Amino acid sequence: MPSTETNAEAIALQALVWTLGEPSRATRLLDLTGLDPAELRARAGEPALLAATLGFLESYEPDLIACAQALAVAPGDLVAARATLENA
Repeated sequence: MPSTETNAEAIALQALVWTLGEPSRATRLLDLTGLDPAELRARAGEPALLAATLGFLESYEPDLIACAQALAVAPGDLVAARATLENA
């Protein structure tokens, strides 16, 4: 059975893909994190980056809700995944 951390990583990776799927949202994420696209690709599997992506979505509730709907999860699942990754 997959661990909670593995599930959190899977949800966060899906959220990252969703976030990057809209150019203005992707630009905002890059601007706020200070990452460039190459660094983002290189670090995409790191718990800290995944947690930061979920935190980014949490900071703007409409994006959090839209992402949760797109991934067919509850917004609280995204929040819980961030908390899990921050403690990884």
